[in-house]
Amino acid sequence: MYQVSINEQKPISIEFKDDATFVNGQKTDWDLIKTGENLFHVLQNNLSYNAEIISANHEEKSLMVRVNNQIYEVKVKDRFDILLGQMGMNSGSAQKVNDLKAPMPGLVLKINVSEGQAIKKGESLLILEAMKMENVLKAASDGIIKSIKVKQGSTVEKGQLLIQIQ
Repeated sequence: MYQVSINEQKPISIEFKDDATFVNGQKTDWDLIKTGENLFHVLQNNLSYNAEIISANHEEKSLMVRVNNQIYEVKVKDRFDILLGQMGMNSGSAQKVNDLKAPMPGLVLKINVSEGQAIKKGESLLILEAMKMENVLKAASDGIIKSIKVKQGSTVEKGQLLIQIQ
């Protein structure tokens, strides 16, 4: 089971079971074909859609998706996120994170902050390119940039320290 919200609207539930897809409890027939790098063609209810994943933030479980030339922000919660929320253990009660580490190997395209800068939760800190996708890495909490451990154009490994936040 997944909860998906598009452009901050009320979440819809999506469930895959017995080779069928259910959206808000209703069986939905659809077909998805990958047509290129981050490009897809979707058929649903005899309607055709062209979709492109513009960027992905794996930590926030969010995507920027272009569908038929309209851009949408898509946020996804899986069954574990839903369960943690029901138990009152969602990200709002999480411990402050002081280090931004690379979620995957990639190339640092842009650093959006500087040492000593005050930041707010959700602010874009760095753009990491991985598998030809731009991934915006955002601040998990408010803080001040203590140090930046990478330079624009450098390659990084998964788990590598990128930015220290105090």
